[in-house]
Amino acid sequence: MFVGALELDVLLGDVHSLKGKRSMIRPVLAELRRFGVSATEAGHQDLHRRALLGVASAGPDVGHVTDILDRCERLVAARPELQLLAARRRIFGPED
Repeated sequence: MFVGALELDVLLGDVHSLKGKRSMIRPVLAELRRFGVSATEAGHQDLHRRALLGVASAGPDVGHVTDILDRCERLVAARPELQLLAARRRIFGPED
């Protein structure tokens, strides 16, 4: 079994409050979860224009996990209201 973790650091567009931030992030997380991953806002909760999204996936082989995380990264990068600043990924296998 392989487990992949993806951190996506994003800058939000025209947001002026934490409530506005949550309303922008919530649909992105719901869309990510359609890939069968666990997704959450994992950091920058006190900043209204930044978000750190955490995504985790498990699968039988490294290719499957990599493919799922690639799809998640592309989905976030394609959102016009978000600017993807950085993406960090780790994959853990049986030897880790």
